[in-house]
Amino acid sequence: MAKAPSAGRRSGNVVQVLTRSPMADHHLIIFATVILTAIGAMMVLSSSSVIALFQGESPYFFVSRQLIFLVGGLLLMIPVSRMQPRTLRRLASPVWAVSLIGLILVQTPLGFEINGNRNWIRVGGLLTIQPSEFAKLALVLWAATVFHNKRRRLEEPAQLLLPYVPGALALLALILAGRDLGTGLVFGALIFALLFFVGTPLRILVPALLAALGVVAVLVMGSENRMARFLVFLDPQANPDLASQPLSALYALASGGWWGLGLGAGKQKWGGLKDGAHTDFVFAVLGEELGLFGVLLVIGLFALLMRSGFQVALKSDKLFNRIAASGITAWFLLQAIVNIMVVMNLLPVLGVPLPFISSGGSALMANLLAVAVLLACARDTPDARAYLRNRRRGAGPRMTSVLAAGGNS
Repeated sequence: MAKAPSAGRRSGNVVQVLTRSPMADHHLIIFATVILTAIGAMMVLSSSSVIALFQGESPYFFVSRQLIFLVGGLLLMIPVSRMQPRTLRRLASPVWAVSLIGLILVQTPLGFEINGNRNWIRVGGLLTIQPSEFAKLALVLWAATVFHNKRRRLEEPAQLLLPYVPGALALLALILAGRDLGTGLVFGALIFALLFFVGTPLRILVPALLAALGVVAVLVMGSENRMARFLVFLDPQANPDLASQPLSALYALASGGWWGLGLGAGKQKWGGLKDGAHTDFVFAVLGEELGLFGVLLVIGLFALLMRSGFQVALKSDKLFNRIAASGITAWFLLQAIVNIMVVMNLLPVLGVPLPFISSGGSALMANLLAVAVLLACARDTPDARAYLRNRRRGAGPRMTSVLAAGGNS
C-alpha cells in the first residue's frame, strides 16, 4: 500500500509549483509590497503620534494623511499595472516633462523649505507634494524609453549618452538646487545604475563616477551643515547635540532585543529621534518596538522584492521592460540600503526615507506607481504573456466544446 505524502513534502510541492508559475514574480511583488505598506502604515501611526501631539494636532494627523496618499496610490496603481509597455513608452516623455516642471515650481513662490531643504510645493491649503520623489520614476520610464528606441545603435557612445545624460542631469540639477543632497545622491546613483544596466562601458562609467564623487565632496565642503554632519559621523564628540539623533537610533535598535518592546512602547520617539522618528529614522522605531524579528522581516521583504524585480528584468525580452524593471528595483534597493545604513550609523545623516515605511505621501505614492510599472513588466515576460493568453482563451463559454462533442456522437 502506497504511503500518503507527508505534510512537509506536500508543502514543498506547493512552494515549487508557486515559484515555477509564470506569474510567480508578479504575485511575489504584490505580496512584498502589501506587507511592507501595511507595516509602514502601522509604524507611521506609532512613531508620529508623539510629534503630532507636540505640534498641537491629533495623534492620527500624520497617519491620516499617509492613508489618503495610500488610497490615491492604490487607485492609480491598478490601471497602471495593467498598461502595455507601448503605452508606458508613450507616457514617458510627458511624465519627464511634468517632473521637470514640478522641480522648477519648487524654486518659485509655490515652493517652501523644511529643515533647510527646498523640496516641496504647496497645492491648496493642506496638500503638499515633493516632485523629486516622482522624478525618480520619471527618470526610469524616460531612460527605458530612450534606450529602447535606440536599442540598435547603443554601441555608439553618442547614441548611448544622448539625450539621456543631459535629460537626467537637468532633473538632478534642479533637485540639488533645493539643497537636498540625500535625494540627489540617490538620484545620481540611479543615473549610473541605468547606464550600467544598459551596458555602458567601464571606460565611460569609471571616470564619470570619479567626477561625480568630486562634485559630492565639493557640495559637502561647501555647506556648513553638511560638513558638520560628516564630522559628527567621524567623531560624535565633535557636536554632541547633532550626534544625539543617530546615537538615539542606535539606542533604539539595541533596546529592541529579539521581539521588541511592543508596538507603541518605544521610548526614543519621545524626543531622542527629534522630528525624524516617523520619517528618516522610522526604521529605528521599528527595531525598538518590533525587535530583531521586525527588522529581519522588513529586510526579508525588501530582499524578496529585489529578487522578484531583477527576475522580471532577466526574463523580459524587451529592452524597455528590462531597463524599467531593473531601474525601479535598483531605486528601491539603493534607497533602502542608504536609509538602513544611516539608522545604523554606518553613513552620515542624509535625509533619505525608507520606501513604503517612512511617513511621506509623495514618496509612498511614487513607490506604489513604480511597483505598478514593475507589475506591468512582470505581466509582459514571454512566459507570463503566454499564460495570460491561454487563460483568456480558457475563460470562454463551454458551449462550443459541448456542441463539438454532440456533433461527433
